[in-house]
Amino acid sequence: MIQTSSVIICLGYILGLLFTAIPWGGVWILVLGLVGAVLFRRRYAAPPQVAQKPENAGGKTKIVSNTWQAMPHSRIWVAAGLVGLLATLYFQFRVPQPGVKDISQFVTLGNSSNQEQLVIVRGEVASNPRLTRSQRGQFWLEVTQLDEVKNEKGPANVPKGVTGRLYVTVPLLQVTELYPNQQIAVTGILYKPKAASNPGAFDFQKFLKQERTFAGLIGRQVNILDVDAKRKWGWWQVRERIVRSQVRWLGVPEGPLVSAMVLGSKAVDLPYDIRDLFVQAGLAHALAASGFQTSLILGVILQLTKRFKKRTQFTCGLLALIIFLSLTGFQAAVLRAVIMGFAALVGLVLKRKVKQLGSLLLAATLLLLFNPLWIWDLGFQLSFLATLGLIVTVPAIVERLGFLPPAIASLIAVPLAATIWTLPVQLFVFGVVPSYSLLLNIVSTPLISIISIGGIISAIAALIWIDAGSFVAGILHYPTDWLIKLVEFFSNLPGNSVAVGSIATWQILTIYALIILVWLVRWWQQRWWFASLIAASLVLLPIWHSANTLFRITILAADEEPILVVQDRGKVTLINSGDQGTGRFTILPFLQQQGVNQINWAIANNFQNNDSNAWLELLQRLPIKNFYLYSSQPESSIAVQVIQKELQKHQGIYQALAIGQVVNTGSIVTQLINEQLPILQLQIFGQNWLLIGNIKSKEVQQLVKNGSLPSPEVLWCYSQSLKDLVLALKPKVAIASSANIDEKTLSELSQSQTQLFFTGRDGAIQWTPKGQFETFIQAAENKSSVL
Repeated sequence: MIQTSSVIICLGYILGLLFTAIPWGGVWILVLGLVGAVLFRRRYAAPPQVAQKPENAGGKTKIVSNTWQAMPHSRIWVAAGLVGLLATLYFQFRVPQPGVKDISQFVTLGNSSNQEQLVIVRGEVASNPRLTRSQRGQFWLEVTQLDEVKNEKGPANVPKGVTGRLYVTVPLLQVTELYPNQQIAVTGILYKPKAASNPGAFDFQKFLKQERTFAGLIGRQVNILDVDAKRKWGWWQVRERIVRSQVRWLGVPEGPLVSAMVLGSKAVDLPYDIRDLFVQAGLAHALAASGFQTSLILGVILQLTKRFKKRTQFTCGLLALIIFLSLTGFQAAVLRAVIMGFAALVGLVLKRKVKQLGSLLLAATLLLLFNPLWIWDLGFQLSFLATLGLIVTVPAIVERLGFLPPAIASLIAVPLAATIWTLPVQLFVFGVVPSYSLLLNIVSTPLISIISIGGIISAIAALIWIDAGSFVAGILHYPTDWLIKLVEFFSNLPGNSVAVGSIATWQILTIYALIILVWLVRWWQQRWWFASLIAASLVLLPIWHSANTLFRITILAADEEPILVVQDRGKVTLINSGDQGTGRFTILPFLQQQGVNQINWAIANNFQNNDSNAWLELLQRLPIKNFYLYSSQPESSIAVQVIQKELQKHQGIYQALAIGQVVNTGSIVTQLINEQLPILQLQIFGQNWLLIGNIKSKEVQQLVKNGSLPSPEVLWCYSQSLKDLVLALKPKVAIASSANIDEKTLSELSQSQTQLFFTGRDGAIQWTPKGQFETFIQAAENKSSVL
């Protein structure tokens, strides 16, 4: 009875945190608690009675009340509702907010003019430096003082005492001698992080907020203030010793990979190409220190101390868990595994069998009491769901695979159960299904086990003697190399990942309701195939409907180049690609979220007048059926030859186009009418769209006078030429690349009949034939206010 009541209270707290996603979520939890109290009140008004026969045969049968109840007392439901209500209030209380002296409060002062204001920020290094994708060094800085560098407009301001953390990036050579707890001064430019401007894009502002950080610093120079100070001891030194020992004989990337499989990728600077390879193949969990490593460590410790007393085993196991937790950096997934490991040790001492489901619920509740914001942390969610799947679903799968040897059945059941419980969240966040993930997990499990066990032994040996750790790590060269090649093989298979598009909230809730029904209700357990069919239909039917009905144009927020994605009943046209960063962080995430697996027509034009573009990166991730290039660049150039070679892999067609040549994709007709400026004309459902490059006022007047610029319904242009073009062409809608326009110009433009949008301010802009233009940032704000 006590256990059942505790479970209800814990679930009330967790649901209260989840209901922070909807308005008045705590009130709804309280209402659910009151409804539960009313529904189960009658159970306690007339408790069932059972007949109890005495031990002696001649005794009379005694009627007693059954003290065990299937459902707790009504007051427990009310208490759970109140706990859920308090959870929502606690969550809001714990949401990070910048303080009065937080350094983010001074960002606008440093960047109040168009000129960049250099500042000097003093503080203490709070993390080991890491390498970013742009090949810069990155670290966290606990700040204490802010100085402005003297500029031409006047003397610098008085130094200010500040607080808070900064996300700092500096040239790579500037971080080679940095380590945690070091006092430094960084010269650079402060900025405030931006929220996601495009669907599917990474929300940098949200990421920093979760780390209790509200500003960043683009550093140029780092000065070490305590050069002669003695290094303070920290767990980072132990971690660094282990990594250095394993990399010494294994090299890169094998060494960092082994270290990441032992300590977790968050504690190790793993190369991005290896990290991306494992994530895309569906093996991201192998790089996250959690339950697998915890189980191995406890298993080894208990085996080594099996001849000692239970208390000694408990002490050694607890010490090992604390050391492992400290080395991995107190990650949520590791904390969950350590709490469950601690519960197992307590059960060992008390000689009681610990219920894994109960310990998982207890671990989740304790962690969310410590940090309620983890309820929306993807790593915490996936770790909790995967462990839940292993506890409640693996036995059922193993039973159904009874015709196989137990070892093989378990090898299949473990990744399958974890996939069942985590796939809906992955679809909700990423919208991609790794096609061979299940098979790869089954095949790679022996290698992952060998590398993890060997890595732990190597780490322990490195703490005693660094050469011994290197020797043990060297033995793992072949298993690690085989694992990398195995992942590469599966990643290069056709259709290695399928984009199905991000599913909606109602879809993920319905799918998890079906999973829970199969878990708890016998009728659904016998008809699990029916539940699977319903779940698959919930994902596939909306995709089919969208592919047959949706027509939408999306103008992505991508700096100084117009990038248009046209979705026409399952066919996709992409106009321009931007630079490599735009392709990787803007276009690909958007197409992935929309469930796009190939580009039917790609139209390239060099709006930025440089050789940097993302077409090659896009081709390596998505097949392009028809590629059209408006360019005076000869076909013999290296860039064009590389594109042609990638196109041939997927039987794509390449065609170079001259000025004035038309491309007809069915729903849109495109034509480059001027290459030097450049100017691209589109005909869409009878509307005239113009995409105009960087153009001067005199050129605008000349083109209008010559009749070279037809009056468009929709105009895209650079911010610098927005005023001249709007006044000359009088479009119904004008879209500029940024909102960096003075107030006087905006006032003049507001008097015109033209509707203005700025991708730098409004984010991506979408249009459908039946609707108006919709901005992504406003739509995201409206969605969050509704949810």
